[in-house]
Amino acid sequence: MEKETLKRIFDFLEKEENRKKPFIYKLKFNELITKEELVVDGDLNLRESKIESLPEGLKVGRVLDLTQSDIKTLPEGLDVGHTLWLLGCWGLTSLPKGLKVGGSLYIYRTKLEKYSDQELREMVYPGFIKGEIRR
Repeated sequence: MEKETLKRIFDFLEKEENRKKPFIYKLKFNELITKEELVVDGDLNLRESKIESLPEGLKVGRVLDLTQSDIKTLPEGLDVGHTLWLLGCWGLTSLPKGLKVGGSLYIYRTKLEKYSDQELREMVYPGFIKGEIRR
């Protein structure tokens, strides 16, 4: 579906039926996201998306999948309850301070592969990566 058509559909539903736009829609169309919407209870799949950054204060309860996305930066304090997938994210050159990953971090085919596990853990301090760092 064409991007502009999708935008018109969600604009219509918001105006005519008072329906809130989904978080992923707001993220992709760069619309204002409320503080409450920054907490995602389950998984957030942004695989192969054109998104270059994420909002500050984002907390994902389980899995954040950014595989082959255009992500260039992650916000300080990003909190991922379980797994963070960054496979093929060539634009990402570092991890932010305060990043919290409760499970594994996947960095295969990224510029982050050049860093040792210790260097990556120091990069995110005072945050943490509890699980394995997979290359």
